[in-house]
Amino acid sequence: MKYRVECLTPVLAGDGNALSPIDYMVWKDQINVLDQRRIFRLLAKGPRLDGYLNQVRRADKLDFASWGGFAQNFAGRRIPFEHSSSTAFWNRLHAEHCHVPTFARNHNGAFLPGSALRGALRTALVAANMDAATLAYVQSLFSSDRPPRRPGESAEQKAIGSDSGRPGLDPMKALAISDSANVSPEIFKIYLLRTATLVESKSGGARYALGWKQSPRGAVEPRRVDDSTPAFAEMAAPGAVFEGAWMQRPQWDRPETARQLRWRAPLSLPALFEAANAYASRCLEEHRKFAEITGLDGLASALDRLAAVLAQIRSSGAACLLSIGWGGGLLGKTALPDIGEDYRRILALQPYYARAIRSGMPFPKTRRVVFLENRPATLPGWVKLEVT
Repeated sequence: MKYRVECLTPVLAGDGNALSPIDYMVWKDQINVLDQRRIFRLLAKGPRLDGYLNQVRRADKLDFASWGGFAQNFAGRRIPFEHSSSTAFWNRLHAEHCHVPTFARNHNGAFLPGSALRGALRTALVAANMDAATLAYVQSLFSSDRPPRRPGESAEQKAIGSDSGRPGLDPMKALAISDSANVSPEIFKIYLLRTATLVESKSGGARYALGWKQSPRGAVEPRRVDDSTPAFAEMAAPGAVFEGAWMQRPQWDRPETARQLRWRAPLSLPALFEAANAYASRCLEEHRKFAEITGLDGLASALDRLAAVLAQIRSSGAACLLSIGWGGGLLGKTALPDIGEDYRRILALQPYYARAIRSGMPFPKTRRVVFLENRPATLPGWVKLEVT
């Protein structure tokens, strides 16, 4: 069997690597990734190597006036900005914000890691089996003298594992997803993203208003969106396609195996797709509420288009909608995207989330928004998965 993933919005499934500001130069509305080994070999033939190394050691960004020829002639990759306006924003940005996360790649080129799909499907499967009893069980773990370090693991096992949540009996073992084949570098662009947040409204109408995050803290009002702190990322453009191998191990697909392992049922492709689509529907609903509160009409339209795609593929039963990779935020990783009071009480016990929960604001109150043609347009990471 094979899978086919089509990007519906810009997607970044990275491997943890990022381009630092001295790995590239911006020229002609594109990022020119320098081939440093080739540059070193060239400069080693003359007296300029020491000067280049000193500038690299001291510089936050490489000086285009002095070294722009390398961007023109010694670039290993050239990745265009999605829109020409991004160049001006990049020039104004401090170097610490100019690190560009990159798509996963090997010596043959970029590929989509199978783990990105597997993780999203697992989250959806856990969400489909999460209930009030599981939440109560997790909350009870914090009443002991030694709260668990990883409470999510026990919740996952209770939701999709065997009776009593014993480890090692994971239904996802029945599924093997390979990394995709390498794809053309032409499908990638550098996208500009900004973080939208909810702030207390200063007017007498709505309770919350839109703000755009600044670094290190604070937010600016919508009319000053250009003053917020942007981020740049190498992402696959909408319409890009990744293909790879998909295997369901037959020895795990028998009813007697499920009984022995005390699974609720063997893992089937239709059930997995239905869980993923149900989870996507819940996430899109929460994102739609955020778009309505903030008045981001472009984002609301993009979410409506995703909802239309979801309705179409749910009727066919042959595909699913997933949120994968970088930029999806908490709602792409939690088993309970529609966060209620019981879940908020559990999150309040975690130091990382306690302050946000105590504020009484909707949680999460931020979204990373992709800008297209310098306008807030969509959310990153949404794809359609088909298996044939």
